[in-house]
Amino acid sequence: MDYGEEAIRRHRETRGKVSIASKMAVETLDDLSIAYTPGVASVCMVIAGDKSESYQLTNRANTIAIVTDGSAVLGLGNIGPEAAMPVMEGKSILFKTLADVDAYPICLATQDTDAIIQTVRYLAPSFGGINLEDIAAPRCFEIEDALQDLGIPVFHDDQHGTAIVVLAGVINSLNVTGRRFEDTKFVFSGAGAGGIASTKLLLDYGARNITLVDSTGIIHRNRTGLTSVKTSMLETTNPENLQGDLADALKGADVFIGLSVAEAMTPEMVSSMAKDSIVFAMANPIPEIMPELAQAAGAAVVGTGRSDFPNQINNSLAFPGIFRGALDIRATRVTTKMKLAAAEALAALVAEPTPECIIPWSLDRAVAQVVAKAVADAA
Repeated sequence: MDYGEEAIRRHRETRGKVSIASKMAVETLDDLSIAYTPGVASVCMVIAGDKSESYQLTNRANTIAIVTDGSAVLGLGNIGPEAAMPVMEGKSILFKTLADVDAYPICLATQDTDAIIQTVRYLAPSFGGINLEDIAAPRCFEIEDALQDLGIPVFHDDQHGTAIVVLAGVINSLNVTGRRFEDTKFVFSGAGAGGIASTKLLLDYGARNITLVDSTGIIHRNRTGLTSVKTSMLETTNPENLQGDLADALKGADVFIGLSVAEAMTPEMVSSMAKDSIVFAMANPIPEIMPELAQAAGAAVVGTGRSDFPNQINNSLAFPGIFRGALDIRATRVTTKMKLAAAEALAALVAEPTPECIIPWSLDRAVAQVVAKAVADAA
């Protein structure tokens, strides 16, 4: 099947993927008087006297805003807010299907950091949480950091959703290949939102040897022109101060984590890695290396971001349960402890990991429930 052609046909047929359904019947004049005027005025005044009542008397407690500026959509780049809408609608139906969370796509016609921050602040009273999505680095870091005082969880999914699923996949892959976390040599291709956040979470879990590679090459202490975020990462990464390109970084490495661009990795690079290497090639829609090529070159475990290959390392395994758990306990933010708990719970759902199964299936209905409970307990 040509998924692209079929997707266009179905989206055109249904005019998108989401709609709004009523929780209350409005069939009689009494129904109308309760749901709308005059009865609704009394509801409004209760909330005016105590804003927290908005969580009991409206759908706010179960509502997420999916906010994007369309600047970093999938592997497609800066395609703008209108073109980002199909992805945001896709996130909405996953929120609803997997975790019964009502999520609304909000695609902003600005890529100004301060304007996005202020807009989200204006929107916050309508929602129980904010899922930032497909916003390019380094602005995504600045925006998320600036909004942590809203009193509701603000979670950049491309950072932390990705990091949680990467960590879960790594935990099980290391078990399959008989490695210890603290002895494993990791190489990241891509130092954007997902790469930086995944690196931080792996370090929080106990990793000691991670090297970051961006489009220019290895991020090392002698490089000039680095962003402040990349410079700060040198405090905890590249302990050997390696220099060169991705091929140089991968020599003898145990794990490759790709969050970059199509075909960035060659079979020769895989062959230069340690025996029984682990390759997560997550660029979408075309991975850094196709799974069959990585396996033929010696990789023992291979994952991608796609749903048509085994081991889909995709943030859809994380964000529905993360927000379900956060909403259920009225969390004010998503902490590192909650992220680590989510990753461990996700990994534990695969009772006996194998090279072909190191992560649960993306549409497994049990995942969101288990992750939600882990997040709530950790909070």
